[in-house]
Amino acid sequence: MSVNLPLAVVLGLLVWGAVKFLGVRVWLVVVIALFGFYLADTFLAPAIDNGTRTGVETVNGNHD
Repeated sequence: MSVNLPLAVVLGLLVWGAVKFLGVRVWLVVVIALFGFYLADTFLAPAIDNGTRTGVETVNGNHD
């Protein structure tokens, strides 16, 4: 059986768990999210996207 979940849903669940169970403060989550938006406008965005895709493919076992 195969389950398809968007990466944003998985990351959202991890953030929710960190805030709820690990005591991470909400303002810190907001700062990290804003930093992510900042990185999306830099020259590092393609490298981050490629690394994320490679990591997801490795976890899923989809090697071309």
